[in-house]
Amino acid sequence: MRVEIWSDIACPWCYIGKARFEKGLAAFAERDGVEVVHRSFELDPAAAPAPGETVVDLLAAKYGRSREEAQAMEEHVASNARAEGLGYRTEGRDHGNTFDLHRVLHLAKERGVQSELLDLAYRANFAEERSVYAPDTVLAIAVEAGLDGAEVRSVLADPDAYADAVRDDEREAAELGANGVPFFVLDRRYGLSGAQPVEVFTQALQQAWESRAAAV
Repeated sequence: MRVEIWSDIACPWCYIGKARFEKGLAAFAERDGVEVVHRSFELDPAAAPAPGETVVDLLAAKYGRSREEAQAMEEHVASNARAEGLGYRTEGRDHGNTFDLHRVLHLAKERGVQSELLDLAYRANFAEERSVYAPDTVLAIAVEAGLDGAEVRSVLADPDAYADAVRDDEREAAELGANGVPFFVLDRRYGLSGAQPVEVFTQALQQAWESRAAAV
């Protein structure tokens, strides 16, 4: 059974949702029969390529809130992340364009280290003092995940490399009706949106598995 997960590295609920899904999968009896594929989605495709304003300032401007209110929003997300054992910085995180990192994630998928790179990207973005919008950081975490540095540099230097793969993922998300992430599709039978509780993921996996077996 295949589970496809649309997400964006800039999305804190995707970070939390991945952790919760993996806990839900670990509690699923047939977990060894589940293939997980991560798909691309850009929350802000118009964002500048280089690191820009801080996330708190972005939230304040986007939602018409004061900086204090935006900071409180970040603290709420942080509490959810920390409840899952995840690190989360609420100050100083920057914002930028994620397209290049999505392209490298498609390379990582081909090399069998996609989930590892995604974990490192989330950690760098949300828990560490590292900007995932800087090419040097993308290269460093890609190598840490097991990719060849020269191959990663080649992808980053060629704006067309894996660009179609990213756009195909985004087009398919739109066709499936996903207008936000994380978005989970189980065996092309069931869809879940948002960072659901762990037990909801386990129940959904069980339901999709039983439906699959009944259809054989």
